[in-house]
Amino acid sequence: MNKACLFALAGLVGLSASAREKPEVATFSIVARDPATGELGVAVASRYFAVGSVVPWAKAGVGAVATQSFVNPSFGPRGLDLLEKGMNPEQALKALLATDDDPNGRQVGIVSASGDSVTWSGPKCNPWAGGRHGPNYAIQGNILTGETVVTAMEAAFLATKGTLASRLYAALAAGDNKGGDSRGRQSAALIVVKEGAGAGGYNDRAIDIRVDDNPDPFRELGRLLKLAETNYLWNTGWTAFTQKKFPAALEAQERAAVIAPDNAELLYDLAVIRLANGRRTEALDALGKALALNPRLKQQAGKDNGLAALRSDPAFQALVK
Repeated sequence: MNKACLFALAGLVGLSASAREKPEVATFSIVARDPATGELGVAVASRYFAVGSVVPWAKAGVGAVATQSFVNPSFGPRGLDLLEKGMNPEQALKALLATDDDPNGRQVGIVSASGDSVTWSGPKCNPWAGGRHGPNYAIQGNILTGETVVTAMEAAFLATKGTLASRLYAALAAGDNKGGDSRGRQSAALIVVKEGAGAGGYNDRAIDIRVDDNPDPFRELGRLLKLAETNYLWNTGWTAFTQKKFPAALEAQERAAVIAPDNAELLYDLAVIRLANGRRTEALDALGKALALNPRLKQQAGKDNGLAALRSDPAFQALVK
């Protein structure tokens, strides 16, 4: 080891425990709720590695939290626990800060399942730092290029139509367009929760995407979001199908197919769901497209009980031959 490395190591060893344990997560984020669907979510971006592993927290039917600046990650689960116990966001924030060892360095945004919200930027947060909040959303950021970052995020979130995930992404992109984190870009993340919206309906994680290290995390997050929105609808459709809620399954699966018309496996499941809804001709059409895209699905189709009603049909036999 050369002298330079030794001196660097000595400097790190000389840091106090509190200095080593208080990383600063300079970032901009939004926590929000969709009153129409009950979804809750968080979107965040930063010049910080894997910001999605630290800042965003959410629980269906409870609320969402973003914790950043001189970050205390425990604010996420503790904040959600306080909301679940009946506190509103302002009360939860006060309780978190009251028991914290460095409240003036924290930055937090909280929104509840009822749409109440609060944002806090401690006086020790590095400038520009601040936030805005209103019914169903709270926006905050530190070490930003200026206040226009959060005002642009607010305007974009309120003006954008569509799913909660698309509105969160629009807000994040608007903040980036105004300069975002003054140090540059590195990572971004977006989560959305809803009761029973996870895989098979067994948890609440509807969307959970992260870009941990990328020179253009927004472009990559946008690509992943299209896949995630498709998967969300697909999972919604298939969960409804397994619960024998066939019309609801069809509505979600048809929407997913519009977003991803070249996904063979999605079209295969669409064929099964169309058949369950008595749409035999349309089922054969979807199955034909699926098998053309991925011929390896023919073996599965020939044995799939979900397609059993088609086995005697010459058109089906020709497809799986």
